[in-house]
Amino acid sequence: MTSALQAIVFDFDGVIADSEPLHLKAYQQALAEDGLLLDRDEYFARYLGYDDVGMLQALARDRGLAWTDRHITALVARKGTKLQALLEGDEVLFPGAAAFVRTAAAEVPIAIASGAMRHEIVQIVRAAGLGDLFTTIVASGDTPESKPSPAPYLLAFEQLQQASGRPLDRRRCVAIEDSVWGLESARGAGLRCVGVTTSYPAAELTGAELVVGGLTALTLSMLEQLVT
Repeated sequence: MTSALQAIVFDFDGVIADSEPLHLKAYQQALAEDGLLLDRDEYFARYLGYDDVGMLQALARDRGLAWTDRHITALVARKGTKLQALLEGDEVLFPGAAAFVRTAAAEVPIAIASGAMRHEIVQIVRAAGLGDLFTTIVASGDTPESKPSPAPYLLAFEQLQQASGRPLDRRRCVAIEDSVWGLESARGAGLRCVGVTTSYPAAELTGAELVVGGLTALTLSMLEQLVT
């Protein structure tokens, strides 16, 4: 194990998996059946950081839609069906992501803290041969609140600490995120923050202590320096 870096927690969509465009397309297809349009700019500006339930609740608030919990649940299921069909037809990992995950897992415990559905994450990481490398996965529904609440990262940290069998220092654990909502969540949990510009430009990744273009531009030595 490297001397300073103790653990890495990855966001999933937009960091490991290039699936945000697929999520948008699935939302668009699901909402179209209700006669609603959702364009790319609106999605990336307002809704990308939410899990499915949070996104649809925010959309309903913004548009004054009187959706019941039952209708939102049905929309989540509809969107999930659309997404599964899209995932089966696309290579969704960012170039170099699998290599970085393998390199990281060989040195420190790694985890995922994501607003995506667990079965979607598991499907993708297993297909890439990465399924056994993550100590824990925190997914949609695992915490009472989703990002930007710190709850997902707090749970990931607690589970990493339990699995390691020793105390971990949050200031020596790094979160890798692609959105300001995710960075706020990680910061709130006390983790060090790296931003990747796969979804937003560097200027919008406020709260990141280090910003890189993606996992191909990141090295463990850079993370080591960040936490030292």
